[in-house]
Amino acid sequence: MGRKVTLAVCALNQWALDFEGNLKRILHSIKIAKQNGARYRLGPELEICGYGCADHFYESDTILHSFQVLAELLQSPETTDIICDVGMPVMHKNVRYNCRVIFLNKKILLIRPKMVMANGGNYREIRWFTPWSKPREVEDHFLPRTIQKITGQDTVPFGEAVLATKDTCLGTEICEELWSPNSPHIEMGLDGVEIFTNSSGSHHELRKAHLRVDLVRSTTAKNGGIYLLSNLKGCDSDRLYFDGCAMISLNGDIVTQGAQFSLHDVEVLTATLDLEDVRSYRAQISSRCITASRVTPFRRIRVDFSLSSLDDVYLLTSNPIQWQYHSPEEEISLGPACWLWDYLRRSKQSGFLLPLSGGIDSSAVACIVFSMCCLVCEAVDTGNFDVLHDVRQIVNDESYTPKVPQEFCKRVLTTCYMSTDNSSKETNERAKLLAEQIGSYHLTPSIDTAVKAVVGIFSAVTGKIPQFRAHGGSGRENLALQNVQARVRMVTAYLFAQLSLWARGLPGGLLVLGSANVDESLRGYLTKYDCSSADINPIGGISKTDLRAFIQYSVEKFQLPSLTSIMSAPPTAELEPLTDGKVSQTDERDMGMTYDELSVYGKLRKVVKTGPYSMFCKLLLAWRTLTPKQVADKVKFFFRMYSIHRHKMTTLTPAYHAESYSPDDNRFDLRPFLYNTAWPWQFRCIDEQVSCLEENRRDDGWEEVD
Repeated sequence: MGRKVTLAVCALNQWALDFEGNLKRILHSIKIAKQNGARYRLGPELEICGYGCADHFYESDTILHSFQVLAELLQSPETTDIICDVGMPVMHKNVRYNCRVIFLNKKILLIRPKMVMANGGNYREIRWFTPWSKPREVEDHFLPRTIQKITGQDTVPFGEAVLATKDTCLGTEICEELWSPNSPHIEMGLDGVEIFTNSSGSHHELRKAHLRVDLVRSTTAKNGGIYLLSNLKGCDSDRLYFDGCAMISLNGDIVTQGAQFSLHDVEVLTATLDLEDVRSYRAQISSRCITASRVTPFRRIRVDFSLSSLDDVYLLTSNPIQWQYHSPEEEISLGPACWLWDYLRRSKQSGFLLPLSGGIDSSAVACIVFSMCCLVCEAVDTGNFDVLHDVRQIVNDESYTPKVPQEFCKRVLTTCYMSTDNSSKETNERAKLLAEQIGSYHLTPSIDTAVKAVVGIFSAVTGKIPQFRAHGGSGRENLALQNVQARVRMVTAYLFAQLSLWARGLPGGLLVLGSANVDESLRGYLTKYDCSSADINPIGGISKTDLRAFIQYSVEKFQLPSLTSIMSAPPTAELEPLTDGKVSQTDERDMGMTYDELSVYGKLRKVVKTGPYSMFCKLLLAWRTLTPKQVADKVKFFFRMYSIHRHKMTTLTPAYHAESYSPDDNRFDLRPFLYNTAWPWQFRCIDEQVSCLEENRRDDGWEEVD
């Protein structure tokens, strides 16, 4: 009958400017799609050059090499008899566009430019690309001569059009267009488009997956149709991890789900669906039919090709499935682990060095590295030869095969507890026990000699000997002596990262891992250029609250009982003298606020976009057990501390982006780093409101709180 179509979507681990590797992965995905019977293959956004090229998009080389890859694809036997939809930048009339290039049997059918740019949060597409602003218009695009020789075409259609095959009609969206209030699929569907495609470059963020899935479901729930979503996966070259989740939807149901986190560089999903299911679904919706009869038609590009075969009566179709979501703890376990693996294998380093303090943050990083080791061993066990090849390059042993995560962890993770006179026996033991359980190569150097030498230099020059507050020193002396320890730890960490493998007779160097969480960065509770300064930080975008939950999850998931004592210990920097051999310094006391409060401040500041006065107004209702003055004091203290320490965000270690209130100054949170820390106008507005509320406290239902 010719009404069942088999379609393929891909999740590819592409890398910015890795044209050779990207081409290999695209061809591999096309091969798999054809083997699975697909006659249409959709790849992710900008898959030819990689999404994260950033200012390299300005270079003519990037477009030149993208067309060279396109030429290889057009001529490859793998691309015959299948419609291939690939992403790349294209210059049209001296304007750079983010495009889909759709071709079949050495002929380009359509170049479709992106119409809605992602231009907020982590994205700056409008810096490099111009949105196509001519809906339903198509122009002639003159091809480069190298492509003309292959296709025999001087020009091809460029613009917003749809493809009309012999049996159906396909329309294209590109990533952000799905998130737009007026998505192209709405009117395309009303004009008879039955198959919608979306090539995405969508990153992972905790608790975000359901938003993407709900959007895809909703596209076809009201309007009917088939929706294909392809996405990038892996670390493209920056702080983001693209988390796959390729999917296919039919009439509001998901029929196939791709992995959100995996070490497979190429994932291809196929589904066989009945076009008559789309037609009958739409025909019964009277309001849709009335609206569709009035829609302005799209330009149709006729394609002498069928997605279905005439004899498909016995061809089985795909059934709806229930989407399986990961918990936030699983996301923390898997997302940063995959990101670390990509960074390790692509940086050509031999492993990681982690300053392991015995606290929650550094222990969480250790667990994430251990999770990476588990994923690697699982991938090798299931026959992933690409992962095995990467493992052997990292450990510099062509005969090595990882068997158990602890054994592989000893090869790639060196943990280092750097003690001083202010370090407690308890934290040392906790770090040592965790290192034993995950299998890391553990070192326990004392840095007292170096700390005393640095302080000695100062004393020799000034004649002054600074003292801790506990020994009668001032606040300035106390803070300076803490910072010396923290910064010496950073220097020591990099020394061991560069030379510890050499000392063991092994080749290569190590990447230093940071362990400052998103809340401490927001508050500025870290020493500039201390152990928060590292090569990469897998938890820099994760809150303390979520890290606690992840540690609890890891106790059972990875069978690490040592984490129980780490969970119960109060977070501490251990930079001040001990009292009777016990830690007296705690993080929350030093910060003057709790981690839970910091999460609230962070979300209101970044996500809700509140300044001091608006934050005060919102917290009045959220914290009704406090008086207006108490709320005001907390808000003012937060903004004072935030603004004093904002300069530290300019030097934050590149961190895995996982939280919507990240204060990362380099990409995500574009705010000043020099403030008037008194906030005189803003705080005066708060004080005036407090005075008014206090006068009417009883009438408004406020109660005094001791």
